[in-house]
Amino acid sequence: MFNRALPLFCIAVISLSILLGCKRQSSSVVPNLKTWERARFEPGGGDAMVLYVVYGSFANDPTISGSAYRTTGVPKGVAMRRLNRTHQPVLPFTDGDFAKVLRNDNASLFARVEQAPECMVIQGEVADPSNLNYLRDCVGLVAYFVDHGGVAVTDPQQLKFYDPAEWRRAFFEAYEPGVHRHVSILFSAEESGGRWFHTRGMRKFGRPDLSLHNVPEKYEKAAIELCNRFIELQAGGGRIPDGQEIQMSSLPGGLVCRHKGSLDDPDFNNVHVEIQFPANR
Repeated sequence: MFNRALPLFCIAVISLSILLGCKRQSSSVVPNLKTWERARFEPGGGDAMVLYVVYGSFANDPTISGSAYRTTGVPKGVAMRRLNRTHQPVLPFTDGDFAKVLRNDNASLFARVEQAPECMVIQGEVADPSNLNYLRDCVGLVAYFVDHGGVAVTDPQQLKFYDPAEWRRAFFEAYEPGVHRHVSILFSAEESGGRWFHTRGMRKFGRPDLSLHNVPEKYEKAAIELCNRFIELQAGGGRIPDGQEIQMSSLPGGLVCRHKGSLDDPDFNNVHVEIQFPANR
């Protein structure tokens, strides 16, 4: 599926304080959890960045059941921190362009976010991960806080907010990675008359996002299919070689993948793979 166009902006690195420690279910026993495999993993693809914010009101000393929430705790390279309005009156992503998106799309959810006295921030980078256990663990942590005082969750890498029920259905109740749900496919009109299709969220897997410029209407469904194929490939650990030619019978010949951009690019907050359709094709 694809989403309508949304405003683009840069995700700033959040300056955080008030580190929160979380206990596992009983002592130091780590639950025996199913590994979220990356069957096509190739090393050297990049570090995975996770960033979630859960808004609400939370207990001071939470005890998280690792087995119930399918988590071994905070992954190496990731920090979990608590911010309240006493120390930071404006909570992350509650003002500016990002807030406008939520306010326009779901005014009642935005009102709950504005009234929340605090938030939990789960943020960090996992070095070149060979599996998706870091994502499994973070999803479990978010699910715990959703169930224990959370009123809304944001995944700013996707430009999305979720209410607690939506979050659980989309990410926790499936028991599997559900990689497509972690990535947004966006589009907007271009002066050429075609559309620009691009993804947001692939940095969560340590892989470049995708950008398809000048897509004519007759190729839009195929462009979305291509995005979904590359999302699955890269989330599974595969890599797209620079200069790889696209070979799909539903797309024209001559389309080539080129690695471009930087992690500071506000359109993606990530590097990306550019696939350029000829103008007016």
